[in-house]
Amino acid sequence: MTAANPSASGDIDGLSFEQARDELVRVVAELEQGAPTLEESLRLWERGEALAARCEQWLVGAKERLDAARAASSRTESGNEG
Repeated sequence: MTAANPSASGDIDGLSFEQARDELVRVVAELEQGAPTLEESLRLWERGEALAARCEQWLVGAKERLDAARAASSRTESGNEG
């Protein structure tokens, strides 16, 4: 584990894709091992849901950037620079 623990800060919005993905993997592993209490299981599940949503935000943003770059490239190739 790294010295900085993102789960302690509770700041999911500030996580990079890689940080959110790595923590999500850790949370899933903890859930698979079985948390000692129901409350801990619920806390992990909620954290995992939030981390998954953060990863999806990054992926959607990346897809939008790629789509925009492709569209710009298509305009340039067709001679319709704008």
